Amino acid sequence: MKLKQPESASKTWTRLWLAWIAAFFLIEGSALARHRQQDTLSDHVWVWFDIPRHPVPQRSVRFRRIALLAFFAWLAGHFFTGDEV
Repeated sequence: MKLKQPESASKTWTRLWLAWIAAFFLIEGSALARHRQQDTLSDHVWVWFDIPRHPVPQRSVRFRRIALLAFFAWLAGHFFTGDEV
């Protein structure tokens, strides 16, 4: 059961999420405009999870990749079904 938030709190959180999304687009847009390696979020994720370097990943790399995949699977389910996941 969800508790109803006061309207002002809801507006505050909406503004904060919109600011976060705007900041993401500003950072990613400036990284794309620079045309340099390792500036974008994708480049960082590839480095963090050793995507381009290990066609046959080591055990720790495999674990990180599975954790990332599980997180995105949960996130997609959460977005499409609400609190059911």
